[in-house]
Amino acid sequence: MSTMNESFAALFGHAPDGCFAAPGRVNLIGEHTDYNDGYVLPFAIDRVARIAVKIRHSAEPRTLRVASTMGGDVIEVDLGTLVAEDVTPWARYIAGVFWAFEQKGFTLPGADILLDSTVPIGAGLSSSAAIECSVALALNEMLHLGLGREELVLLCQNAENNFVGAPTGTLDQSASLLSTADHALFLDCRTRESRQVNLPLEAEGLQILVIDTRVSHAHDSGGYKELVEACTRGARELGVPALRDVGPERLPEAKQRLHPDIYRRVRHIVTENQRVLDTIEQLDASGPAAIGDLLLASHASMRDDFGISCEELDLAVDAAMAAGALGARMTGGGFGGSAIALVESSQAQAVSERVLKDFAEAGYTTPEIFAVVPGPGAQKL
Repeated sequence: MSTMNESFAALFGHAPDGCFAAPGRVNLIGEHTDYNDGYVLPFAIDRVARIAVKIRHSAEPRTLRVASTMGGDVIEVDLGTLVAEDVTPWARYIAGVFWAFEQKGFTLPGADILLDSTVPIGAGLSSSAAIECSVALALNEMLHLGLGREELVLLCQNAENNFVGAPTGTLDQSASLLSTADHALFLDCRTRESRQVNLPLEAEGLQILVIDTRVSHAHDSGGYKELVEACTRGARELGVPALRDVGPERLPEAKQRLHPDIYRRVRHIVTENQRVLDTIEQLDASGPAAIGDLLLASHASMRDDFGISCEELDLAVDAAMAAGALGARMTGGGFGGSAIALVESSQAQAVSERVLKDFAEAGYTTPEIFAVVPGPGAQKL
């Protein structure tokens, strides 16, 4: 952390009080089910957003100053008149957490924050939640605010939904704050109950490769909001609080009652919830090598029913499978981003080379491919 501390001192003229980190995540399975009160199975990855923080207790007015190791000017935000539109877009994920704490009745002092992140932006690995969760944990611990991690999940979701303007569920923040190493996190998004599910990749001679297509996506774009609206409409027309309450047995009825476009979105959510439960059953009974077919079925559902894949993601999945992957799927919100491939460790290089070859032949941007392991949640460094 010495380089981070030195950069902080050079920018702000004093040393930080502390440094914190929160991870990005891979969603193993369970896509777009979170805001439908459903089930998800993410895990934290070993790529993190790190922040160095100095609390400025005596400074008036209450000013938040933020900077990034990626460069650019120091951004100043008046905490007394905090409005999202007045904040540089990337800094909204930091300022939004201050806003969300104030919404809960906390009056926060000013602060200086330097951000450094190894979570690829726009890759569907939740770089935004990693930033939010690192800031929330830092403020909660440094100011002794006393919130539990489950409360911080909801606080960060509030920041993303109502300050940044992205209508996401709690999947990303839960993975970043609640995960433990070598486990996936099974989360019931209605009850917010969770449990750790053993995911011993290294012990089983397996890896999960992330294939970042370099096709950027953003949760605050119109496409994501339209999907949320389609799911809400489907639940309303089926007379249930959320699509979580629609079981597979109701799909024939739903097909008769709903517009075809709405029905396809509903079918994805219903079948994806079941795939999450089936994946956990397979992991508990047989280990991660047994879940490949479920990953493939999830990708097909997102491609054909939910409509959130793209040519690059489909090629990544097809190329990985052709090279011997056990299973593969797109992961994250869609409209670009990343795919994941479950591979035997001995096949990782061959899978990577085949994906790179097929992307080059198709004339697509060269993807970034790297292995991830299930890591711990947010922590003080």
